[in-house]
Amino acid sequence: MSNTSERVEKSKAEWHERLPEAAYAVLFEEATERPWTSELNDEKRAGVFVCAACHAPLFETSAKFDSGTGWPSFFQPIEGALDTRRDFRMFLPRTEYHCARCGGHQGHVFKDGPAPTGQRYCNNGVALTFVPEGEPLPPLQT
Repeated sequence: MSNTSERVEKSKAEWHERLPEAAYAVLFEEATERPWTSELNDEKRAGVFVCAACHAPLFETSAKFDSGTGWPSFFQPIEGALDTRRDFRMFLPRTEYHCARCGGHQGHVFKDGPAPTGQRYCNNGVALTFVPEGEPLPPLQT
């Protein structure tokens, strides 16, 4: 497998050309999709969720849970897959997370998740692609 830690540097215009409008808006303009609109909310098959922009693996199904929020939620990312930063746009500080490989915005992490981590990575579904177990991961975007 290719080195997923190799950073991908593209301009917003380059990403805009490659991605559907809704995915681009979330990933590179930090928009938020409406709750309950992602088919990934109900995805329960074994597999891996990859970044919709660069295809880096971000979460495994074993870390997914139903948070009742309307967005796919996970209690733990794949090690080294995400970077975080503080977000003050909603008055109170939140922790925003991005794909460590391409910088694409995924969502926010909260401290109200289940054991064993107590974390809830609340993800925009359009920022992810699901790959069922047994199927090959898509090639990493370069």
